[in-house]
Amino acid sequence: MTSKEFDLLYFLYLHKGQVFTKEQLYENVWGFEDMPKDTSNLPSFIRKLRKKIEPDPDNPIYIITVWGVGYKFSEEKP
Repeated sequence: MTSKEFDLLYFLYLHKGQVFTKEQLYENVWGFEDMPKDTSNLPSFIRKLRKKIEPDPDNPIYIITVWGVGYKFSEEKP
């Protein structure tokens, strides 16, 4: 796991159940005050994390996509 993948996972885990927009994740994990023009790397980070921690990355139970909003770490126990 890369250091940035860990930072993202740790941030989401610390705030279980709270939904974060892309903008909020870029600000809190990457330290960007303004969202970068190319935002395609965030879904890539999420995909890589899911491959590493999810039993079935195509049906995640930990890192959840909240469509139209962002991402959250599930509060539910698997």
